[in-house]
Amino acid sequence: MTATVSLDISGALARVTLSHTGKFNAMSRAMWVELRSVFLSIQNDPAIRCVLIKGEGGHFCAGGDISEYAGFRFAEASLRDFHENDVWGGLQAMLDCDVPVVAQIEGNCMGAGLEISSCCDIRMAAESARFGAPIAKLGFPMAPREAALVLRAVGELTAREMLLSAAVLDAAEMKQRGFLNSVAADHELAAAVQSCAERIGSLAPGASRLNKQAFRALAGVSPAQPATDLIANAYAYADAPEHREGVTAFIEKRQPRFGH
Repeated sequence: MTATVSLDISGALARVTLSHTGKFNAMSRAMWVELRSVFLSIQNDPAIRCVLIKGEGGHFCAGGDISEYAGFRFAEASLRDFHENDVWGGLQAMLDCDVPVVAQIEGNCMGAGLEISSCCDIRMAAESARFGAPIAKLGFPMAPREAALVLRAVGELTAREMLLSAAVLDAAEMKQRGFLNSVAADHELAAAVQSCAERIGSLAPGASRLNKQAFRALAGVSPAQPATDLIANAYAYADAPEHREGVTAFIEKRQPRFGH
């Protein structure tokens, strides 16, 4: 069985694929390390304008690779190392990425898959997708920082339902609860996600990166008292070429050309 997180770059679009043959793309420890490496690479590539993340073979990610768990879960030090370094290292790299990230969610999106999708900016799912974190059946809770991430993304009531009653919810329900941006028929999802990624890629990349930096800085901060450091540097883009191009193109009634 192969277990990889692969990166394919085509022009301004980066495609990240979770692949674990025979296990619905469950995340192994090595895959968490690869996830971190992949997103650090993306962050450092100024040519990338959008990231599309998906799973191989009709599933997003079914959770963690439980077959590995006996090797480290039963000792506090190794368990802490797994969650705080392997898992959180991958998730933090996604959260720190300034490039817009679009999730293409099919089939199982459980546990680790829910955490990974919670790091994405736009989440688009197939009608048949299923979401949950039924780890209570395995006898352990969600790690604190991972739980905080999921709680912010899915909402408190949904997080409690998933973690305390092992609830599994369908795509329509998750759309209604505000976790998903859109739901498409299974055979239409890939085209819809590709269209979204291309639309993002046609927009001003510098503005996208600045927006993501602002989202992070303002998380949990009152609009009346925003981050001082953010405001101090918020308008440094004034003379940036893409700023001039965007405004000029609008005035001239033409499509902007952002570095193409």
